[in-house]
Amino acid sequence: MTKTFTPAAKRGGSLKRNLGLWAIVGLGLGYMTPTVVFDTFGLVARDTDNVVPLAYLVALIVMMFTAVSYGKMAGAIPSAGSAYTYVRESIHPNVGFMVGWTSLIDYLLLPMVNCLIIRSYLEAVFPGTPGWIWVVLYCILVTSVIYLTMRGTSNLNMILLVFSIVVMVVFVAMVWAQLREGDGVGSIASTQPFFHEGVQMSAVLTGATIVCFSFIGFDAVTMYVEEAKSPKIMPRAILLTVVLGGAIFLIAGYFTQLRFPDWQEFAPGGDMQFVEDSTLPLIGQFVGGPVLQAVLTAAGFAATLASGLASHASVSRMLLVMGRNNVLPKKFFGYINPKTHTPTFNIVLTGAVSLLAMAFTLEIISAFINYGALIAFTAVNVSVIAWFAIKQKRYKTPKDFFSYVVMPGIGMILTGVLWANLHLDALIGGVAWSVLGLIYLVFLTKGFRRKVSAFDESQPVTGYNKVPEGAE
Repeated sequence: MTKTFTPAAKRGGSLKRNLGLWAIVGLGLGYMTPTVVFDTFGLVARDTDNVVPLAYLVALIVMMFTAVSYGKMAGAIPSAGSAYTYVRESIHPNVGFMVGWTSLIDYLLLPMVNCLIIRSYLEAVFPGTPGWIWVVLYCILVTSVIYLTMRGTSNLNMILLVFSIVVMVVFVAMVWAQLREGDGVGSIASTQPFFHEGVQMSAVLTGATIVCFSFIGFDAVTMYVEEAKSPKIMPRAILLTVVLGGAIFLIAGYFTQLRFPDWQEFAPGGDMQFVEDSTLPLIGQFVGGPVLQAVLTAAGFAATLASGLASHASVSRMLLVMGRNNVLPKKFFGYINPKTHTPTFNIVLTGAVSLLAMAFTLEIISAFINYGALIAFTAVNVSVIAWFAIKQKRYKTPKDFFSYVVMPGIGMILTGVLWANLHLDALIGGVAWSVLGLIYLVFLTKGFRRKVSAFDESQPVTGYNKVPEGAE
C-alpha cells in the first residue's frame, strides 16, 4: 500500500500560497549570495592550482543530482522542512534527529561566516583598524536588529540580488576588455581555467568541497513549499536555483581565473591572510581601481549583510522550535520575549557564537559548515531510495529504477566523495559534534525507548518568527 504524507497545513494552520516559481528561485539565489565566488576565489585558486571554475563545475554536477533528490522529496512530503524532515519520515526519527543535529552546525556557523567576510571587507577599506573591532560592531548591529524584529526580508533580498548581479555583469565586461588588451592570460577563450599541466584531481575535489559552501541555500527553498502557488513547481524551483547559481559562479569564476591565472597575486610578500580571508576587495582593486573596489565591496557587503540577517534569524528560529519541542531545554531555548516577541536568548547566543570570527579563518569555518551540509545532502539522496524504492516498491520498471535508485545513488556517492575530501580539522570537529549528538539522543530517548521529538514546527506560519499567534 502506498504511503502518503499529510501536509502540516492540513493538520492545523495554513500558509498563504502567493510565491511563484521565480520568486522562490530569487529567494534561493539571494540566500546563496552570488558574490561569494569572489570571497573564496584566492583560497580555492591556491588549493586547486588555479582551476577555480573546474572546482565549481564538479560541485555543480554533484549539487544537480542532489537538487533532483530534494525536488522528489519536496513533492512527496509537501510540508515545509529540510533534510531532517525527509529522513525522519522516510527512514527513522532517530536518524532524522542525527541529520538535524549535524545540520545544526551549519546554522550556528553560517552567521559567523558572514561576519568573517564583512570583517575582511572592512579591513581592506580601513587597514589600520584591528579586525576584532569590526567583528564586535557587526555582531552588536545584527543581534540588535534581529532582537527587535524577525520579519522576512524577501523584497530586500531580491533588490540586493539584482544589484549584486548587475555589478558582477559590469565586472565581467571590464575583465573581458582587459583580457582583449593582453592582461591575465590575454584571451577570453582558454582551457587554462579548467585544465593545465600539474592539476591533480584530488586537489580539485578539495576545492569542490570548499565551493560547495557557495551552493548552501538552494535547499532552503524547501521551506517555502507551503507558500508556493503550487507544490508542483518546487522540483523546478530547486533545480533552477542550483543551475542558475552554478552558472553565475562558473562565469564569474572563469573570467576571474583568466584575469588572475596565479593565486599568488593575492599574497603580496607571501602574506597568506589575503588568501585565507575574502579576496573580493583585492579583485575589485586590481580590475577597476578604487572605484570598482568600492562598488564590488558594496555589492558584496550588502548581499552578505542580508544573508547574515537571514541566517542569524534562521538559527534563532530553529533553536526556538527545538526548545518548544523539548529537543533542547525549553526554559532557555523556547523563551519568547513578551515585549519584542522574539526568542531573545537564542538571538544573543547566536551573536555570541559569531564573535568567534575574531579567531577563525574563512577556510576552516566554511569546511565545518560543509561537513554538515554534505551529510545532509547525502541523507536526502538516501531518503529518495528509502521512500520510493523501499517503502513504495517503486523499482520494478526501468524508469522507476533509474529515477529512485540510480539517480539518488549517484548523488549519494558523489556527495560522499566530497565529504571524504573535507579539511581534516573539519572532519575531526564534525565527527566529535556528531558523537555529542548521538550521546544526547540516547539521553533524550532514554536509551532509545522513547520517541524523539521533531526539529521542525508542527504549526507552520510565515515569517522568521514562526511561533503561532497567541503562543507565549
